[in-house]
Amino acid sequence: MELKKVFLAIFIIVFTVSFSAGIAHSQITDKDGNSYNTATIGAKDWTTENLNVEHYRNGDIIPQVQDAAEWKKLTTGAWCYYENLTENGKTYGKLYNWYAVTDSRGLAPEGWHIPSDEEFTEMTNSLGGNETAGGKLKAVTLWNDPNKGATNESGYSALPGGYRADNGSFKLLLKYGCFWTSTQTTTVGARCRELHNNITDIIRDTYNKKCGLHVRCVKD
Repeated sequence: MELKKVFLAIFIIVFTVSFSAGIAHSQITDKDGNSYNTATIGAKDWTTENLNVEHYRNGDIIPQVQDAAEWKKLTTGAWCYYENLTENGKTYGKLYNWYAVTDSRGLAPEGWHIPSDEEFTEMTNSLGGNETAGGKLKAVTLWNDPNKGATNESGYSALPGGYRADNGSFKLLLKYGCFWTSTQTTTVGARCRELHNNITDIIRDTYNKKCGLHVRCVKD
């Protein structure tokens, strides 16, 4: 009888930890048929993998732009792989400029959207605030040492996919994970969130809209 009680207690603890950690509980599919795991973090459902779609929701194609000179001239939506290598896309998904993020044709799968600055703030607050949320969001693998504080207890599984600067150059693979929000700050800038391998924080920053960052989605 006592043994049964012990097993029951262990089950309850494991279930509670798994639920609160935001373990992936369902999948969604984008316009191209790619599937993404999701998890509940705070009060909302988030995708736990980087977006990898190359068509808007209405079926229009999102251009792939590899050339740096062409990339820095863009004022419309585009995507690329880090260093234009398909192999990087298999791990990290696509990098999108902000024009793709906010295109009226829709980048996120049906029933989902790109998170606003406020939604990211609500999520990170649910994880204890900016100073500790980074570690709870980072995957425990692929990041360069020290991958400080990484536990991935949120289930968000953030990867160090680097980013593409507004001049078309690629930066900080294995050290940075950068994610767009849908929130504009200036005529040339928009809010994003950064995770670094050497800190536990999540950084709220503004990047040029021409930059290529990764994208996560949140349920409507």
